[in-house]
Amino acid sequence: MTVTKEQVTAALARIPVPGGAYLVGARVLSDIVVSDGKVFFSITVNAADVKEWEPVRAAAEKAVRAVPGVTSALVALTAERAGGAPAAASRPAAAPKAPPHQHAHPADKVQPGIPGVDAIIAVASGKGGVGKSTTAVNLALGLRDLGLKVGVLDADIYGPSLPKLLAIKEKPQTIGGNRLKPIERYGLTVMSIGFLIDEETPMIWRGPMVMSAITQMLREVEWGKLDVMVVDMPPGTGDAQLTMAQQVPLKGAVIVSTPQDLALIDARRGVAMFKRVNVPVLGVVENMSYFLCPECGTRSDIFGHGGARHEAERQGVPFLGEVPLHMTIREKSDAGLPVVATEPDGPHAKIYRDIAARVLEQIKGGPSSGRVAPKIVIEA
Repeated sequence: MTVTKEQVTAALARIPVPGGAYLVGARVLSDIVVSDGKVFFSITVNAADVKEWEPVRAAAEKAVRAVPGVTSALVALTAERAGGAPAAASRPAAAPKAPPHQHAHPADKVQPGIPGVDAIIAVASGKGGVGKSTTAVNLALGLRDLGLKVGVLDADIYGPSLPKLLAIKEKPQTIGGNRLKPIERYGLTVMSIGFLIDEETPMIWRGPMVMSAITQMLREVEWGKLDVMVVDMPPGTGDAQLTMAQQVPLKGAVIVSTPQDLALIDARRGVAMFKRVNVPVLGVVENMSYFLCPECGTRSDIFGHGGARHEAERQGVPFLGEVPLHMTIREKSDAGLPVVATEPDGPHAKIYRDIAARVLEQIKGGPSSGRVAPKIVIEA
């Protein structure tokens, strides 16, 4: 049964909101995205009214899920600051003045893990275009080859890559009407926001909606028993990274960079960000490290060479390895045939497995699921 935007709007029209109006007439709804039974939208309110509107968000999500043909719904509550003032939840009342930057302070509550998942690691980069997603997939396959049960979460909300990298076109099924069943591919358990939307649908989401989506993919997916979950993070040091650091006990982060100075500047920020939120940096991978001509065997350092290794040494974090710029890796990735899975005896698969072995060695001594969640405070 095809679900229409009109059906969703009709279901929302009966929901009362603070002040005596109804949701549809309150002018707080974003555009409603409906795709193959999956429904996405946000409710935008003043930051001071978030707690008062949370029951409305929950009621809206429940009402949408009750619409015939809807298989899942993601409703995010986003908050706008009035008059440029800081959001009420952004700082404690007695917070001291400090220069503009972010601090991580221990919170009182301990981060709950994801049931059945022993360890979660983030694969991140300071900037896009450095091969982070390709590295994440092949790292996950390398960990699989070490005998682990591995899942992959594509947390790159704005540019999900896993559907392409793993040639996944099917949609995840629902369990009990409110949980998603991840997709299996090459022995990996996989979930991506890209499975739930059309490839050309623009993800024009506010920060809080990004955080809500990531939280739901962590908590409302039936991951099962996993030794390791590899999370492919969006580039940068923003909402998604802070959400992961706050929501789950990360064992650590792997930073991917090219040797180029411009990429290393952003990789440095990535290392600093994870350290700031008390997440161990498991190491740095130098991607596109060098190019070997397939015809003559001549080596060319197109983006320079060794920069990521030197940066890792400077930051006091492990260097995990060098991955060459090679046609085979690119072609296999574009075809949804990652090299570790489809050319397991090749030289590139060995490189990724060696990196996976070094990561595994690092996480064996990482923090347990009882790690205290960092409280992120934005100081102006």
